[in-house]
Parts: sequence; structure tokens; C-alpha cells
Amino acid sequence: MKVLYIGGQKSGKSSLAERKILSLTDKKPYYIATYDNSFDDDEMQKRVDIHKKRREESFVTLEEPLYLDRVIEDSEFYLVDCLSMWIMNTLEKGVYFKDILKRVLKKDATIVFVLNDVNSGIIPQNRLAREYIDISGIVGQITAASCDEVYHVIAGLENRLK
Repeated sequence: MKVLYIGGQKSGKSSLAERKILSLTDKKPYYIATYDNSFDDDEMQKRVDIHKKRREESFVTLEEPLYLDRVIEDSEFYLVDCLSMWIMNTLEKGVYFKDILKRVLKKDATIVFVLNDVNSGIIPQNRLAREYIDISGIVGQITAASCDEVYHVIAGLENRLK
């Protein structure tokens, strides 16, 4: 089973995704944290710390900023939080995202994905920002097409799209 939670920043998508994967298994699922510690950002580190504290008892954490396909094994349960950070990492490191994503989606594992919805604003003047938004839209489409369930999250409320 594959599930996607997509929504804006602080919409509640991560909490809902955590509850979803925990409801799908009796054992501790894997939490794939995609944050790359090479970013020197105190505010972002605080966000990461909050996520770590919230999940510490319920998940086995795997930190993988790029090669998700290398850590996901068949017949296991995973939460990938989040694809948005993973996209940023692939852009920064020059790693081609489509092949990795397609291999992940073919895995015979239960995976719940989290993705920020960044495609509803204006077109930025910055080339890198435009590229990020475009890739995010492509990743969202590819992932949603392969998922059994897709939820859009606003203000902590989930709306099932698929």
C-alpha cells in the first residue's frame, strides 16, 4: 500500500501521516528522515528536533537525504518525511530524482509519503525556486498516480482525494 499526504507548511500532514502508518502495522515502522544536516539553519534544526521528539518511541529512524530506494525493503512499513526536503537535496547534489522515485514506488512495501503543496502560488522570478516548484509538482503527480490513497491536508483536516 502507498499513501500520500500533501498540504502546506504546518498543515498537519506529518502528524496525520504518522498516525496513518502506525495504524497499518503492529510493529515499529521505519521513519525515513530526509533532512540533510549540511544545511546550516537553526530554525530548520528546531523543526527537525520537534519531529524527532514526537516520533522517538514509535518509529525506527533512518536518515537518508537522497537514495530512498537503497533503504526501503519489501514487506516493511515506512513513513517518508518528507519528499519536499528530498527534492531540495536532489537539486543541491545534482541527483536525478525520477529514477529513484520510480524504484521506490515499485517496492513491495507499505509507504506513507509526505509532500508540501507549493504549486498554488505565483511563478517566482528565481530560477532555482521555479525549478523546485516544477519538480515538486512532477513528484506529486508521479507519487499520487502510484498511491492507493491520497490526502490533501488543510488546518489539520484531511480530505481524501483518492
